[in-house]
Amino acid sequence: MKLSVVYKSKRKADTYLYVEKKNAFDRVPEVLLKQFGPPVFVMYLAIEKHKKVAGIDSQSFVTSIKDKGYYLQMPPAQKNLLKTHRSELGLDANIPTRERDE
Repeated sequence: MKLSVVYKSKRKADTYLYVEKKNAFDRVPEVLLKQFGPPVFVMYLAIEKHKKVAGIDSQSFVTSIKDKGYYLQMPPAQKNLLKTHRSELGLDANIPTRERDE
């Protein structure tokens, strides 16, 4: 596999779907496509020119597409800034809720 086709999601920010051929969604689970929304074509990607693709080594990427028919790239988990700040201040990182306060 030399090329991959990249699509982005209109529903999920920074979420990308990689498939082997343009509009080849037949092996992508229906539930995933439903949550992803209508795929928006981004580009063709020459895999052999990159050591990493979608944050993983290119060989693992190719294996995933060959085995499953797609690769889903999700955004990294966002850090809870309030929890981090409270922890840095030496406060309990767990934010109290109304139920606990009453």
